[in-house]
Amino acid sequence: AQVLVESGGGSVQAGGSLTLSCAASGYIGSGYCVAWFRQAPGKEREGVAGIDVNGRTTIAASVKGRFTASKDKAVDTLYLHGNNLKPEDTAMYYCAARPGSCAMLSRLYNNWGQGTQVTVSS
Repeated sequence: AQVLVESGGGSVQAGGSLTLSCAASGYIGSGYCVAWFRQAPGKEREGVAGIDVNGRTTIAASVKGRFTASKDKAVDTLYLHGNNLKPEDTAMYYCAARPGSCAMLSRLYNNWGQGTQVTVSS
């Protein structure tokens, strides 16, 4: 079965680091892009980072230089690593999957996890 389950969220001080995990059973290595999105209260859902089946990584300009993504095929897991976190990184972070390339538009994804909350305090 194809399942997306996020974990690793929590509270962190500004300037700190966090790693989120997405268990992406049935997606990694199966022709899908698996990506991270985030949504802050009152804001639209925005793409953060994604990795396609060929290992190409897409990182949003808003987090480039602070966030990276990686995947481990052996355990069907996608990771999001955030450094130098800022209060504006506070959001619900979602894992999503779509066939093919990693377009950072949420409307192009039909498969979503439940999300994990990240709160960055100043």
